Amino acid sequence: MPGGLTYEGIERLRERAAEHVGDTRVPGLVALLARGDHVHVEALGSLAVGGAPVVRDSLFRIASVTKPITAAATLALVDEGLVALDEPVDELLPELADRRVLARMDGPLHETVAAARPITARDLLTFTFGFGLAMEMFASPTPWPIVTAADELRLSTFGPPRREVQPEADTWIANLGTLPLLAQPGERWLYNTGASVLGVLASRAAGAPFAEVLRTRVLDPLGMRDTAFWTSHVDRLATAYRSAPAGLVVWDAPDGEWSHPSAFDDGAAGLLSTVDDLLAFSRMLLADGAAVLSAESARAMKTDQLTAAQKAHGGLGPAFFSGNSWSFCQSVRDDGAFGWNGGFGTSWHVDPSHDLVVIVMTQRMFDSPETPPVHRDIQAAAYAALA
Repeated sequence: MPGGLTYEGIERLRERAAEHVGDTRVPGLVALLARGDHVHVEALGSLAVGGAPVVRDSLFRIASVTKPITAAATLALVDEGLVALDEPVDELLPELADRRVLARMDGPLHETVAAARPITARDLLTFTFGFGLAMEMFASPTPWPIVTAADELRLSTFGPPRREVQPEADTWIANLGTLPLLAQPGERWLYNTGASVLGVLASRAAGAPFAEVLRTRVLDPLGMRDTAFWTSHVDRLATAYRSAPAGLVVWDAPDGEWSHPSAFDDGAAGLLSTVDDLLAFSRMLLADGAAVLSAESARAMKTDQLTAAQKAHGGLGPAFFSGNSWSFCQSVRDDGAFGWNGGFGTSWHVDPSHDLVVIVMTQRMFDSPETPPVHRDIQAAAYAALA
């Protein structure tokens, strides 16, 4: 088969994908396997239980796969000289200047120490600026004070994104700035919030709304015409489901939160996209930034950016940093593969050593930080299809 894939392997991939499709499992999915110029796509099931069929250009909420796209837009501004990687962000984000840091992450908000140094753009890109989600939060029998305060300030940063909750960008960053950090800048990896802050940083550096920064620096140059923070084409948007004891229940309908503009375009989890748009983004990184980034910035996105000390506290689970690390807003593996998952049901995996891209889009939310079987099985079948 052209592209170094086997016919038998493609058939097996189709079979493995179909095994996971059903009203109580994954109502619908689009899976893309690309190697070189050869692209194979499977569109199975329906956009909603009992609804219209999924097709190749169906839209899905990609959640945290937004993060690497946000990183690319930020690095484009670095290449333009509008953002400095290793300088304090205080001038663009005065709300984050002169930080205080909790004496204990689960402690009272008034027990703090001074930050040892300012926050930099590199800290935000690597999720080491001192604020974000820690797995210890979920082991606590009672909510940490910082979690309660963040919820009251409508940051929507310690759980699934809630667009209807978050205020506009200036208010959002001002609210974040009233809280202490959980850790010293550069000390440890904390998930999610850094990408949200990057959206505000990029907007202020470019003097334009973050959606416009994404469009001009990444989406238009790559022809990613379907990637956006909302859509009027709700007939193409899959219904989002979450699991419940009685089966799947609707979390967001096509005419719900992503059917209109929101107050805050969240760089951590706000985008809709398609498999072909994510393939275009993948190929840009495989080509060392062609049309979007300098080769230096593109390679940095594919390279481990964390120190051993930053990884020592663990990531999303005890084995998160085993054979795996973090670059700029995305995961990188020791074998050179990179990518990330979106908790609404998307996985994005790129393996330069095999010139391989595997994208799986579903509308079922993850039940845990672990990659669901449908994504693991399709990725395994993709590797098995290599000639």
